[in-house]
Formats: sequence, C-alpha cells, structure tokens
Amino acid sequence: MSNIKIGDLVPAFEVMTDAGEMFNHEMLKGSPTVLYFYPKDNTSGCTLEAQSLRDGKAELLSRGYKIVGVSPDSVKSHQNFCKKHDLNFTLLADTEHQLAEAMGVWRMKKMYGREYMGIVRTTFLLDSEARVTHIITKVDTKDAYTQIVRLLDEK
Repeated sequence: MSNIKIGDLVPAFEVMTDAGEMFNHEMLKGSPTVLYFYPKDNTSGCTLEAQSLRDGKAELLSRGYKIVGVSPDSVKSHQNFCKKHDLNFTLLADTEHQLAEAMGVWRMKKMYGREYMGIVRTTFLLDSEARVTHIITKVDTKDAYTQIVRLLDEK
C-alpha cells in the first residue's frame, strides 16, 4: 500500500471508464482534476457525494477542474449509477483496486464488528501534471463540492 503525499504524482494505472473505454494516468494531465474515491455506487453517502459534485461541476470547471470518480464497482454498475443520478463526469471502474491501492485508499475497514478491505473515502486535488496538491480525508458527502471550493479559496 502506497502513502501518497502532497507533491507526489499519481502512479501509473489503467482501468475502464463508465463508458467502457480505457483510462490511464496520462489522461489526468492537461488540467487540474478532482480525483475522488468512494466505496460503492448507489449507497447513501456515495450518492450524496456524487450528486454534490454533479451540482458543483460548473463551479469546478470555471476553476479549471475536471471530476473523476473511482470505486471498485463494475462498468455496468457505474453506467446505472450515472444514469440514475444524471452524473456528468467520468467514473473509473477500479475492479481490481489497482489505483485505490496505489493511492493508499484501499485499507482494512470495520463495520458492525466485521473487518474487510475496502476504499476509504478520500478526495485528491491534482494539478495539470497529475501531481497531488490537496488531500481531503474527512469528506463532507452532502457538501463535497463546496468543501473543495473552500479549500481552493484558501490558496
């Protein structure tokens, strides 16, 4: 498990998008990116977070940021999630958790006394070279996009 820090480049990866196309680390370059990791499509917190980012996309775009979401769900699950909630950004199907492991967000979790491996909700803000500029570990799912905007305004 990697421990990505501010200033690190996103490691090399290649996964499928919700559109069924290949996506790799090079595609994060060219403009700043909100790269957010969430545990599972269509769960309450993950849906609130996705809807907040959807609703804030215009504001983030006006600041130059594109949005890319990542979970271990399948391409089909992502397609259904996007359609159901009218999501307007790319979701990556990290089914083998290659990217989540490389970014250090695939960890042991505990719920109802049961331990299991899963994604720890985390948002990374990247510059146009895919270098980490900010890491949000306490994500406000209901207000994810304004949490990001507030952080950017602190610069």
